[in-house]
Amino acid sequence: MKKINDFISQLSFKSVIIRMLIGAAIGLAIISLFIFQIDDPNPEWGKCWRVKPLIITPLVAAFGFLSFYLKHYINPKTDSGKIVVFLISTFVFVVALWLG
Repeated sequence: MKKINDFISQLSFKSVIIRMLIGAAIGLAIISLFIFQIDDPNPEWGKCWRVKPLIITPLVAAFGFLSFYLKHYINPKTDSGKIVVFLISTFVFVVALWLG
C-alpha cells in the first residue's frame, strides 16, 4: 500500500490534465473527420446521432493518451526498453481510439 501512495503522491495533477486534454483533442479531431463527411445519414440513427461519438471518442482518447504520461514512471534504462515502452504506449492509445 505504501508503494501505491508514493506513486500517487508523485503524480502531477496539472500534467495529467494537460496530457488528457491533448488526447481528447486528438480524438475529437479524428472522429470529426469521419462524422462531418456524412451528408445523408441513415434515418434510423435519429436526429442527434453525432452527439454520442463526439462525446465518447474524446473521453476514451484522453484516457488512452494517459499511457504516454504513465510511461515516464516505468523509465527503462536501455534504449531498447524505451522503444518497447513507447510502442506499448502507442498501441494502448490506438486501441483506445479504436474502441471509442
